[in-house]
Amino acid sequence: MVSNWLQKTIRSLSPAQCHLCRLPLAATDQHYFCQACLMQFPVIPRCKRCGLVTTKPVEQCGRCLKKPPIWHSLSCIGDYHYPLSQLTHQFKYQRAFWLAPPLSQLLTQHIGEPAPVITAVPLHWRRYLWRGFNQSDLLARQLSQQMNCEYWPFLFHRTRATPHQQGLSRHQRLTNLKGAFYLHSLPYPVEHVAIVDDVVTTGSTVKQLCRLLLDVGVQRVDIYCLCRTPEPTDS
Repeated sequence: MVSNWLQKTIRSLSPAQCHLCRLPLAATDQHYFCQACLMQFPVIPRCKRCGLVTTKPVEQCGRCLKKPPIWHSLSCIGDYHYPLSQLTHQFKYQRAFWLAPPLSQLLTQHIGEPAPVITAVPLHWRRYLWRGFNQSDLLARQLSQQMNCEYWPFLFHRTRATPHQQGLSRHQRLTNLKGAFYLHSLPYPVEHVAIVDDVVTTGSTVKQLCRLLLDVGVQRVDIYCLCRTPEPTDS
């Protein structure tokens, strides 16, 4: 932790640098990344409902028309590919807390109509103690400031620890999280809520949270994430 604090302090005292290539930012740059590195995050056509890649932007792809996801829209920066995969990994597993502002700034550019209230996918207390922070919480706090919306940090509670979703099949992901979350009472009735997560693959985690919100009268639930990765095929 001391090392992380020292690195962050050095960054704040040194001239502004691109968070990807580390080269100095020009005085005209209004972003955390230089203009050359911003080209590494191209806007790719996606389905607004599920967030998966399409040939052109559509409200709902054929897959969603046949079986729409429980949420109403999904906004992301891109798939889990370089350089987004590298930044996400550093942020989540290498305690690069200072990446929360630049990553959230990239994400806000893909959110058309921000929800008035956002919340975050919770961690079980054991995992929180081991990791020391909740990456989704850090992202949600930054998003709420950048989009001027309200953040409800303790809306959900994780009732039990579960194995990591990564590496599980689709069926295992769905059964792994049954009954793993509890919804606290809403501070006041609200119709539109967004849930913030780092990576969405099958969507099994956010599906559980969406159901809890819809069951108490929330009319629309959106998903904001860094990466939207296609589902792995079960072997």
